[in-house]
Amino acid sequence: MRITEPNRAHPLNFKGCSNVCLNRNCNIINFFLSINTHNVTSIRKTLAEIDAQGKILSDGTLVVDGETVAVVYFRAGYAPNDYPSESEWKARLLVEESSAVKCPSIAYHLTGTKKVQQELAKPNVLERFLENKDDIAKLRECFAGLWSLDDSDAVEDAIRQPGAYVMKPQREGGGNNIYGDDVKETLLRLQKDGSEEEAAYILMQRIFPTVFPTILVRDGIAYKEHAISELGIFSAYLRNKETVISNEQCGYLMRTKVSSSNEGGVAAGFAVLDSLYLT
Repeated sequence: MRITEPNRAHPLNFKGCSNVCLNRNCNIINFFLSINTHNVTSIRKTLAEIDAQGKILSDGTLVVDGETVAVVYFRAGYAPNDYPSESEWKARLLVEESSAVKCPSIAYHLTGTKKVQQELAKPNVLERFLENKDDIAKLRECFAGLWSLDDSDAVEDAIRQPGAYVMKPQREGGGNNIYGDDVKETLLRLQKDGSEEEAAYILMQRIFPTVFPTILVRDGIAYKEHAISELGIFSAYLRNKETVISNEQCGYLMRTKVSSSNEGGVAAGFAVLDSLYLT
């Protein structure tokens, strides 16, 4: 079962979707699963529909609209506006409490948040998950500085030199980070308001990658630009309660953007997919 946004429950409706390619790829996968070789039925439901039509049997099996569900893939459910009412939260809880395989489960979903990244960067936290001291040291070398907004020293320094920091919310995709003088203005506003909104952000040391010349093609026209790239590693992780079944590296994603752009999301239109060329 694929969980979709309300306006895209139909497989051919891409209205308002900034990531049409991913949606079309999912449709191709659905085709091969259901028709070509595997005879696996795929259904699309919104969280509201799952709340209205779903139930859990006594053995933990998830049933939605009369269909037994083995795997749940979340195409939606990552942004606050995906949960406009209590109905969507009840649906998420129903899925989590079932025995269906979740992609991602709520635990794995939260692992990718900025707050968890900040917690992992604290002293003695990595030691809970890794035993080899050399591995821990190598991993820490890759960490940028991460602070919560209740760290007064970090906040004061970010106000003094906002260009050295990025404010990041607990959000997926590009277009949500705060850079430059906006960091200072946002921090001062949060201090003045004294609201709980500051808990939604973390401060991160800004990374300045190496700039290189490249050629980008847009609308069939080639442009010479100065660009920077960001490398991400894909992984596959499957577990049954406390038993890890698979935990493997399985590819990479290289995103390239013009060096003058703060944001870097491909689906958001700020970056392009690229390939590594090692020499």
